[in-house]
Amino acid sequence: MIPTFIRSYAASAAIAAFRFVAFSDAANSQTIAQGAAATDPLIGVSDKMGGDVGDMVDVVRGGLASITLGGTVAAGDPLTSDASGKAIKCVAATGVAKRVMAWADQPGVANDIIDCHVAPSVIVLGA
Repeated sequence: MIPTFIRSYAASAAIAAFRFVAFSDAANSQTIAQGAAATDPLIGVSDKMGGDVGDMVDVVRGGLASITLGGTVAAGDPLTSDASGKAIKCVAATGVAKRVMAWADQPGVANDIIDCHVAPSVIVLGA
């Protein structure tokens, strides 16, 4: 992998390797936890080490990364977080802003670890 931007954050909860992460208390701190939904304040992908509570965890904020899948995806699919920080295909919903954290570089099924391009964006359908 050749990531372009990595930054370390303190973990407020245990974080597994290759998972989407989000700010755990965005209004009051920069601590992170595993992502739990497409509407979380997602910021990137944990590296191969992950971390325990209080550890500094390296997070890929932009560029190439590896991610664990929570479902079937095709190359080029927009990816967001499931309830355990795994990547799933992001599907737009009317009036709901969902965070796309990355784009799949290859196809895969649940629990595969695939390459992705971390490029944050938001997707929402108008009413």
